[in-house]
Amino acid sequence: MAARASRGASIKGTSGSKAVIDATSRLLADSYTLYLKTHNYHWNVTGPMFSTLHTMFETQYTELALAVDEIAERIRAQGAMAPGSYTEFQKLAKVKEAKRVPKATEMIRELAADCETVAQTASKLVEAAQKAGDEASADLGIRRIQVAEKNAWMLRSHLA
Repeated sequence: MAARASRGASIKGTSGSKAVIDATSRLLADSYTLYLKTHNYHWNVTGPMFSTLHTMFETQYTELALAVDEIAERIRAQGAMAPGSYTEFQKLAKVKEAKRVPKATEMIRELAADCETVAQTASKLVEAAQKAGDEASADLGIRRIQVAEKNAWMLRSHLA
């Protein structure tokens, strides 16, 4: 019965659980940082894999641009303010921004590892959401795990 009450509260738009909001905020920070890094690498990739990587990076950052909006809106639907500055993202994110422009193969390695980090962050959201009976946030986390794992696989395939 407690799970129903929790779901009902979430549906009515009242405040969500602090653990779920915090986990969703960390997912937003990791996803936005990965978006920025992927876009940077899209602009700056060079070498024999240029065309393939340029296109793949664009596909991935475009999907991330849509995802960060959905994640931020989930935070708002839970009654909290979404973090929205580089300063806040740096404090929350495990994914780190690019400090330099590496060679293409290093870009691939970094982005694959970052996708795995996003999947782990999303997994923590799923765990917190399931504990809170928040099916919408759990669903969001599961979908983000699926995309992050697929992108990591696609990236790693270029290194085989």
